[in-house]
Amino acid sequence: MKRVFVTGLGVVSPIGIGVDNFTEGLRQGKNGIGPIAGFDASKHSVQIAGEIKNFDPEVYMQNKKEIRRHDRYSQFAMSAAAMAVEQAGLKEKNYDPFRVGVTVSTGIGGIHTFEGEYDTCLASGPGRVSPFLVPMMICNISAGCIAMEYGFHGPNYCVVSACASGLHGIGEAFLKIVHDECDIMVCGGAESAITPLTVAGFAKMKALSTRNDAPEKASRPFDKDRDGFVMGEGAGVLVIESEESARRRGATILAEIKGYGATADAHHLTAPHPEGEGGFRAMMKAVNFSNFPIERVNYVNAHGTSTPIGDGAEMKAVRRVFGDKIGNVTINATKSMIGHLLGAAGAVGSVATIVQMRNGFIHPTLNLENPDEELKDLDFAPLVARNKQIDGGLVNSFGFGGQNASVLFCRPE
Repeated sequence: MKRVFVTGLGVVSPIGIGVDNFTEGLRQGKNGIGPIAGFDASKHSVQIAGEIKNFDPEVYMQNKKEIRRHDRYSQFAMSAAAMAVEQAGLKEKNYDPFRVGVTVSTGIGGIHTFEGEYDTCLASGPGRVSPFLVPMMICNISAGCIAMEYGFHGPNYCVVSACASGLHGIGEAFLKIVHDECDIMVCGGAESAITPLTVAGFAKMKALSTRNDAPEKASRPFDKDRDGFVMGEGAGVLVIESEESARRRGATILAEIKGYGATADAHHLTAPHPEGEGGFRAMMKAVNFSNFPIERVNYVNAHGTSTPIGDGAEMKAVRRVFGDKIGNVTINATKSMIGHLLGAAGAVGSVATIVQMRNGFIHPTLNLENPDEELKDLDFAPLVARNKQIDGGLVNSFGFGGQNASVLFCRPE
């Protein structure tokens, strides 16, 4: 089987833009949750989120005139891709462009544009709607624009699977290389859905935390006082490539992808299977993909959204995967720091896993002050970072509709 390496990373997150800033934010246990500033949320029952501060797309996007023709989610995707492409050395054009593909995904797409143009249509009539409405709001446009920006002519599409979208994008890109359809893939996810309508929709589902008076305490995965997730925004993009391509180009190898699993719960519209059945099978598929020894998998970047049902179901699955080896595994939840980035969550979780692996530390799970009674025996790295060498790390993402993804990363050897 072809080996697949990670050679570039890019990230836009509520705790740091760029890999170095993001890594330092993780190590310090920085909290990116605060009152919503992007719109007036005073009439909303939920008024907190993990927003991106001080983001300037002109720093990263080459075509300055095109910036205003991109929804905010797409600006995030283009910016994270620019970082990853630069780190991987793809600007040197030392590859066959017809064997370079893009699978940068999103769960919701251009909802900022949709809501804004809908308001314009109602207030001023259909003649005032932007001709760029449709290309700005569709989910696949960021993948297409990344290809246009760099001249990548390989497979190009977007996986839309709610909160599993970004990780599915990475997993499907991995398969393209394993099956020798591509040499290089630019993959990941982006999301920016902190809008009046989307926040209201999630709030009506009772999915969100309502700790408006203490936003920094709101995202608390695995804590017995958790009361829902906190919305976040951002993007994570990876450049991955075959071993032959990476060696030929002299690329710096950051990590290796060892496996990928995708399953369906086929259980409920929004709730996970109570025993975590689909998540369990996704993780087992990822671990068994290349027969990577389970004993060497000592880290899980959990889906860990801070919902009462979801956290428990995921940990039931994790226990089944590791059995009596669970004592060797550290689990943490990046969402405790940045909130739930929906379609970008698994991609940013993958970046978090790789930078922890490369720098020998585990970031804290914030706000884990009173662990759930059923989870007290698990190691969630509560409150403070610690040093640890990660040999193999699983990243989990589970989406509405019961769509599950898991990807296994390991240190390059």
